[in-house]
Amino acid sequence: MALMDFIRKQFIDIIQWTEDSDGTLAWRFPMADMEIQNGAQLVVRESQMALFVNEGKAADVFGPGTHKLTTQTLPVLTYLKNWDKLFESPFKSDVYFFSTRQQVDQKWGTPQPITIRDKDFGAVRLRAFGNYSFRVASPALFHTEISGTRERYETLDLDGQLRGLVLQNISNAVASSGIAFLDLAANQLMFAQALTTQLAPEFEKIGLKLEGMTVQNVSLPEELQKIMDQKIGMGMVGNDMAKFMQYQTAQAIPKFAEGGGGGGSGIAGDAMGLGAGVALGQVLAQNLASGLQAAPAVAVPAQAAGMKAEDVMATLEKLGELKGKGILTQEEFDAKKAELLKKLV
Repeated sequence: MALMDFIRKQFIDIIQWTEDSDGTLAWRFPMADMEIQNGAQLVVRESQMALFVNEGKAADVFGPGTHKLTTQTLPVLTYLKNWDKLFESPFKSDVYFFSTRQQVDQKWGTPQPITIRDKDFGAVRLRAFGNYSFRVASPALFHTEISGTRERYETLDLDGQLRGLVLQNISNAVASSGIAFLDLAANQLMFAQALTTQLAPEFEKIGLKLEGMTVQNVSLPEELQKIMDQKIGMGMVGNDMAKFMQYQTAQAIPKFAEGGGGGGSGIAGDAMGLGAGVALGQVLAQNLASGLQAAPAVAVPAQAAGMKAEDVMATLEKLGELKGKGILTQEEFDAKKAELLKKLV
């Protein structure tokens, strides 16, 4: 009877895995009641690795290539089995294949705004999303920590865990980078690099390698968005304070045309925005003249020459009223405004 059982046994001569779909990280070779023949061929293709597991213990790992299974090629497994026949007879062992290809376009994002701490602004709530790619780098570690004895382990099975890793490390990434948050938010590549640096060791703990990460969008609270827009504008003109004042003025002057009939209080409010505590006449005289030299020449009354800053503002207000009533066109208003600003003393 024992002889018949032996004859009925099937012996495996070739062990290989041809991936039938994307997204599979680990796959167990179907052993059933079969045993591996001494001298059998193990075929591991490029972008694969194979792991032998004996009685629950991870043993030998094989990279790409064709391997003849003998005592010399399976030293750890041979030691675990402690065969007295020097591996001359068939043996039973579990074989797991792992895909080491990059798993690309894995999505991450913040379903709800998350709070991070910044040295400049304290607590900041933001939303962000992007994608990342990874691969299995250590089959033995991934097997013992994640995939285990399952017949097949997919990227979808790991998706929630990896998304959680990204979210819980965003705040640490910002803090450890030492870079001001607004600089990170304005530079998505820099933000992605900070995240990669923080997350790479976390991926390594479960046998994975983080290959790349992108930040495709960062949504900030409105008040922070305004500050970042100003910071970007300042970057466009450099650190020249005169140019910065020209930039600020260019942003604020259209308000005169929009609300020209609002009275002195409106002008005072705009002056605060333009000068930020500096005398408005001096700011306009010193910083706007050079920035508006290219404005088209338009004839204005002779008495406008040598006007003081307050007279210019009053005239601009009246011109705004005329524009609002349709007496002046936008082009006429802009031309006269430019000419008046040139006459400041």
